[in-house]
Amino acid sequence: MKIVVSGGGTGGHIYPALALIREIQKETNDVEFLYIGTDKGLESKIVTREKIPFKSIHITGFKRKLSFDNVKTVLRFLKGVRESKRMLKEFNADVVIGTGGYVCGPVVYAAAKLGIPTIIHEQNSVPGLTNKFLSRYVDRVAVCFNEAKSFFPSEKVVLTGNPRASEVIGKDGIKGRLSAGLKTNIPVVLIVGGSRGARPINEAVLKSLTELGGKPYQILYVTGDVHYEEVRKEVELIGNPNNVVIKPFIHNMPEVLAGTDLTVARSGATTLAELTSLGIPSILIPSPYVTNNHQEKNARALSDHGAAEILLEKELTAKKLVDHIDQIMADNQKLKDMKKSAQFLGIPDAAKKLYNLMEELVRAKG
Repeated sequence: MKIVVSGGGTGGHIYPALALIREIQKETNDVEFLYIGTDKGLESKIVTREKIPFKSIHITGFKRKLSFDNVKTVLRFLKGVRESKRMLKEFNADVVIGTGGYVCGPVVYAAAKLGIPTIIHEQNSVPGLTNKFLSRYVDRVAVCFNEAKSFFPSEKVVLTGNPRASEVIGKDGIKGRLSAGLKTNIPVVLIVGGSRGARPINEAVLKSLTELGGKPYQILYVTGDVHYEEVRKEVELIGNPNNVVIKPFIHNMPEVLAGTDLTVARSGATTLAELTSLGIPSILIPSPYVTNNHQEKNARALSDHGAAEILLEKELTAKKLVDHIDQIMADNQKLKDMKKSAQFLGIPDAAKKLYNLMEELVRAKG
């Protein structure tokens, strides 16, 4: 089978695509992949580093207010459709899946117009403009949250989960703790603001650092590369408690997560897929700077079922952060209940479900 994957712009669209490719490659050798993205997106570096065949088109997103740039975007879309049709024919694609981002628009639309089986994968509880548009043309819409179903044609929707979740299952938590410089016999709280970090979270942690130093748990605090030097200078003035390990970035996050008892994080789709697949209780601080406030809605999909607590950024203070952590870490029954709820929300074998869906569509179209 020849599979075309398209997704770009942010890691939330790219990493599930890569996880899908890797998991399918584990299952079978009888498959070829082509990834179509943009040269300017993160995918151009990340995908090529994985040695996956990569081609690019030029496309931009629509402005949400009236703008002449939207005329240019329409012209780029039409050109992207023509280029995508050429690439799909040259590759002789059997099926096309879009995992989100502007680039999926022309690629998946072109495939649908050529009669090639098509799927879009929506990671968030609230879909973006591109997937809403494409849902009219594709054969199937794969979602990760039940909350997303109502945005799409009901006859096309399939709940598959996020392929990224498959990559964290079965990891060695003890190895993860040791790799981060943590003790293996003390509970761990992971505080992370995403790959680039989050200034409001960093500020709250720094103000609570002295108090956190006296806790019966240890903390792995990931600042993000962008903020690390600034945080390090502050920590030199405050002092670094023995039970707090500070890192700019974690490269083996699945292993580290496997050794975590509680996570404080943003609520991007990939993060939540990892947390639920491992059954990790969490305190979620949704980013308010995302389209349609989808991170808060993602977070509520967990908090409504008791798997997480939400602390809105506008309400975030050092005291509230410590109080939330203490209330959970001091209550073993609460930790167990949250873990059970998180595991219940986890959707295993997402990559396998998506691959089965592809095979089904290819067979149906002959």
